[in-house]
Amino acid sequence: MKAKARLQASLKIWTVIYPSITLFLFLFGQHLSALPLYQRTFILTIALVPWMVFIGVPFLDFLIQQISKKATKG
Repeated sequence: MKAKARLQASLKIWTVIYPSITLFLFLFGQHLSALPLYQRTFILTIALVPWMVFIGVPFLDFLIQQISKKATKG
């Protein structure tokens, strides 16, 4: 993968993961605070990795594609 494509992929992932982690911790952080760090990390990753792979990033790709289509038409 070329550097530009890797940069774009990393920005897409960050665009989805940052708000996802923030929302997850806002909703569940207090409940998870009693658990050891390794268990909290496991729960966070087991929930958010599938979200990222199957929903978050594909949805962002869809949005980018729709915006690009409108920009080329307009």
